Amino acid sequence: MTTRRRDESGSALVELTWLAIILLVPLVWVVISVFEVQQGAFATSAAARAAGRAYALAPDDATGEARAQAVVRQVLADQGTPNQRARVSVTCESPAGSCHTGTSVITVRVDSGVELPFFPAILGGGRASFSLDATHTVPIGQYVESAGEDSDEETDP
Repeated sequence: MTTRRRDESGSALVELTWLAIILLVPLVWVVISVFEVQQGAFATSAAARAAGRAYALAPDDATGEARAQAVVRQVLADQGTPNQRARVSVTCESPAGSCHTGTSVITVRVDSGVELPFFPAILGGGRASFSLDATHTVPIGQYVESAGEDSDEETDP
């Protein structure tokens, strides 16, 4: 009985190709996902900081809330994540009833999330997301100009 030797030249190239596909595709997905989460984290942090400043510079609490919401949307769009969902909450520690009086401390928290790209629907039935949050605290100084009583008076030229 004669046995024929099988020529295996070229099979290493095929095996290497399949191994590269099996290992590189998940690795590329992980790297892209990490970059997306990092971009979302930077955007959320910048949004919290800008919202805190917008709220603190507003003349009253209602205007501050509206400006904080608008600034968060604008900052997320500027950072390249216009569809990133975000929820803004503002808390205030104030000796008076208004957050815009001296010695108040305004804390803005932005909760958001980033959807992971190319997540296979077969694994979970929906898009996978990564939850993010950022907090920024803005102290209001003791000596703050307040609008109100003196705003109707005329000023000397």
